[in-house]
Amino acid sequence: MHLDIIFENEQFIAINKPSGLLSIPDRLGQEISVKDLLKQKLGSIYTVHRLDRDTSGVIVFAKTEEAHKELSQLFEGREMEKYYVGLVYGQMMNTSGSIDAPIMEHPGKTTKMMTHAKGKLSLTDYEVLESFRLYSWVQFRIHTGRTHQIRVHMQHIGHSIVCDEIYGDAKPVLLSSLKKNFKLAKIAEEEKPILARLALHSSRLKFTLGGETFELEAPLPKDLRAVLQQLRKWKG
Repeated sequence: MHLDIIFENEQFIAINKPSGLLSIPDRLGQEISVKDLLKQKLGSIYTVHRLDRDTSGVIVFAKTEEAHKELSQLFEGREMEKYYVGLVYGQMMNTSGSIDAPIMEHPGKTTKMMTHAKGKLSLTDYEVLESFRLYSWVQFRIHTGRTHQIRVHMQHIGHSIVCDEIYGDAKPVLLSSLKKNFKLAKIAEEEKPILARLALHSSRLKFTLGGETFELEAPLPKDLRAVLQQLRKWKG
């Protein structure tokens, strides 16, 4: 599998991860991950952070033990600026704001998180970039790095991420839901979705390492560009 390299130097490598690919090997180790592919290419590689399997976008791996330590400290010390973009359900009442709601593991489900007073401090800023009839296109900045943070916080305020099977509605986005007089092509048996994966993308990381400032950006993947194009087209 070809990896889309955003940036590489002697200290670290940044990848534009596709949706559907694991960041690091899971417990079973049966599926290929970004880390596996980088190991094949570079030999030793160190995990700094991770993205959910279905989230696309920029992810960084360290190439040396020293860089791993420094980058990990940037994440832990909240000195890493982390920006995401995503499509959420509904029109948001406030065009910008902050969600300050602690997050903890769901007591009944090992792969699920939830907001709870006993959870860990979790802070997400959001800004609505575009509003549509059924959806909003939003930029997020996370100040903490909790598992599923944006997904949990957006569910918390009633605007879950589109196609989120854990915290929202897994139903895909169909053109027939946007276009009033939609007609299925005669040769097609069923309508193909214009988006069928978690609508969340890690768009930008900004940090200073060894006195040098890095701003790493991951362009939007084709599927998210396509759904935005259709939303804009049928906005009226």
